[in-house]
Amino acid sequence: MIKIAVYGKGGIGKSTTVSNISVSFAKKGFRVMQIGCDPKADSTINLTDGKQTKTVLDVIREKGKASCTLSDLVVKGTEGIYCVEAGGPTPGLGCAGRGIIAALETLNEKKAFETYKIDIAIYDVLGDVVCGGFAMPIRDGFADKVFVITSGENMAIHAAANIAMAVENFKDRGYATLGGIILNKRNVPREKEKVQELAEDFNTKIVGELDFSEDVQKAEEEHKTVFASNPQSKMCGEYSALADSILEACK
Repeated sequence: MIKIAVYGKGGIGKSTTVSNISVSFAKKGFRVMQIGCDPKADSTINLTDGKQTKTVLDVIREKGKASCTLSDLVVKGTEGIYCVEAGGPTPGLGCAGRGIIAALETLNEKKAFETYKIDIAIYDVLGDVVCGGFAMPIRDGFADKVFVITSGENMAIHAAANIAMAVENFKDRGYATLGGIILNKRNVPREKEKVQELAEDFNTKIVGELDFSEDVQKAEEEHKTVFASNPQSKMCGEYSALADSILEACK
């Protein structure tokens, strides 16, 4: 099984990108599970026609960890993609990182990957902070490769550098390694050059570039992937090419 974690600053287009990559993988014949590791629990919403998936933490609160089943935790979305949302605590009353830990441990204990015979698992992880549960996919064997999404905006690059540094700090322990940088363009000055410099600083490369496109914005408003909203869009080709590059980096 190929295990991927995708990190990026909040608002950088990470979940949109991940959902379209998931569809690309599914169209190539892979059985895919997308796992949202963000307290907002909206990673997979474009795969379920805008329907909010009940989070793992919510199910655990309602039924208890021992009583819940995989069918309570996993929803099948478009293209047969298995969708999971880790969820988070009640605002102000808990730690989101610890919530991610509880959710991922539950999936592991319930043997979700084995049961659904998953080929590719993708963790969509908020990258504003890389500590506690947010670092779990990097350090606890859930992911083998980490990909970082950024634009050329300074705050996005700063967050991407922090994520890449965390992966670098863990590499000697046999944890996940950095697979590359994904450039999600915002058309800012020197965008490609700045992201290329970031990649060089961490001895990695840009594995894919995504143009800023109104097709993506329109699909978001419809709570769909670009593949579902506009199959003729050139962005479908860009996401498919990115999926191929990710697979190549994971060999």
